Amino acid sequence: QVHLVESGGGFVQAGGSLSLSCAASGRTVITYAMGWFRQAPGKDREFVAAIAKNGRNPYYAGSVKGRFTISRDNANNTIDLQMNSLQPEDTALYYCADMFGFDGTAWSLYDYWGQGTQVTVSS
Repeated sequence: QVHLVESGGGFVQAGGSLSLSCAASGRTVITYAMGWFRQAPGKDREFVAAIAKNGRNPYYAGSVKGRFTISRDNANNTIDLQMNSLQPEDTALYYCADMFGFDGTAWSLYDYWGQGTQVTVSS
């Protein structure tokens, strides 16, 4: 079974930084892309960022572009998310995901998720 394990969340003051990591195990294939989603209580899950298996041309949601940076480490089968200038509205449970396609507007996701890592930003 494929497992995705997120780590690196925590508490931070507005304007601070955190770095998240996601490690994939249980598969040998390299998927089309991997990315990050987040979900706050009472809100829908929303897309944050994605990166292709070749590590080129990362894609970001408008709400985080210029503040977050996604990267990948092929040797360790992980992706990272460097988050700078954090704001209270960034508070959410952050998940990573494996992706098998992109139609220009939406990502196609495999049907498994990690446990998430909590990010809490205070004013």
